[in-house]
Amino acid sequence: MKPETIAIHVGYDGDPTTKAVAVPIYQTIAFEFDSAEHGAALFNLEVQGNIYTRIGNPTNTVLEKRIASLEGGVEALSVSSGMAAIEYSLINIVETGSNIVSLPQLYGATYTLLAHIFPKRGITTRFSASDDPQDVEELIDDNTRAVYCESIGNPAGNVADLEGLARVAHQHGVPLIVDNTIATPILLRPIEYGADVVVHSMTKFIGGHGTSLGGMIVDSGNFPWRSYPEKYYMLNRPEIAYHGVVYVEHYGKAAYVARCRTVCQRNTGATLSPFNGFLLLQGVETLALRVERHVENARQVAEYLRDHPAVEWVNYAGFPDNPLYSMAQRYLGSQRCSLLTFGVKGGFEAGKKCFNAFHLFKRMVNMGDAKSLACHPASTTHRQLTPEEQLKVGVTPEMIRLSVGIEHIDDIVEDLSQALEQAKETTAEAVALTIGGVECR
Repeated sequence: MKPETIAIHVGYDGDPTTKAVAVPIYQTIAFEFDSAEHGAALFNLEVQGNIYTRIGNPTNTVLEKRIASLEGGVEALSVSSGMAAIEYSLINIVETGSNIVSLPQLYGATYTLLAHIFPKRGITTRFSASDDPQDVEELIDDNTRAVYCESIGNPAGNVADLEGLARVAHQHGVPLIVDNTIATPILLRPIEYGADVVVHSMTKFIGGHGTSLGGMIVDSGNFPWRSYPEKYYMLNRPEIAYHGVVYVEHYGKAAYVARCRTVCQRNTGATLSPFNGFLLLQGVETLALRVERHVENARQVAEYLRDHPAVEWVNYAGFPDNPLYSMAQRYLGSQRCSLLTFGVKGGFEAGKKCFNAFHLFKRMVNMGDAKSLACHPASTTHRQLTPEEQLKVGVTPEMIRLSVGIEHIDDIVEDLSQALEQAKETTAEAVALTIGGVECR
């Protein structure tokens, strides 16, 4: 089936008891055993079935099957948020004394997790000098357990060279883990380019309506965990935290995501609510249609901003003169994501003035909503970073990040126009207060 059809049908053929066509919300904590023997068989992994919603829930199972199919993976695990998905995807195979190699362009909270939280657990992250696979390869050593990147960087907008990154990661016997939140499987399927694990913040484009937190981890089933029994011993030896199961033997290609579920999620509890799972399923059904409108609106917004006198620069991979263009052509074809950034002339204060003047654009740190959203990263998502760290991840003081929604393009442009006019006033004031290069206050 094509993605548009997968998003509506995979994982659910109707409820056998009620004949409900919509996926039911199984708002329950636990599930009844037929007998002591049945309960034992479930816990011994001898039969399939539901035990406790912290491990699995029928509503969320449909969502997992649907996203796994959209991404081309063997199985998936839903969790409570995108950050939970990122953390579980890594701690599943990384532990004290080992390291992660990452591209430098990352979402602010992800950077904080890797740069400041993990080191307290004895896990270090080596950030490459650029997104060039050669720079990444130079940092991989015997203690590296994963290469990590975002398929499209937030907010930098860079398009990762997934094939190149997968090649260098696999040459050194480590998996490539890719955050595909911004692209979604509608624009890009990283597994087709060698990614081993894909993570999502379903809070964003997949949910699409700004109502529900959720994360997803998709296992490609392609990484040869058996080939590295010492490096990834947690998948190759009996797991004392879960009935002594040897994951690569019992779960085969789905070993990685099975351990995420039964060790990481079962014992730390970042579980997706079934109600949120239901709401996210509604978003999945319209994902392809919304992305199409997002993409077209973003193209027109980028063209408008490029010609505006109050705009210093526009970072949009759809422009042929953009350094990102060739990589975007390679991985996204003719489509571009609806996340773009631009710089307001006048620096930090002008950027803030433009941000504060929006009416239709909602001033939020979310993205991927049906509504158009704006963010001033230096004031919000990346505020906890030093100015030097902000520059490393692609954030400048005057930058505005737009997540272009699905409203009528005329209304979107009108709001940008009035906000930029107010930013121009700030720039004019700054010029008026400067005489001969000397600031006058």
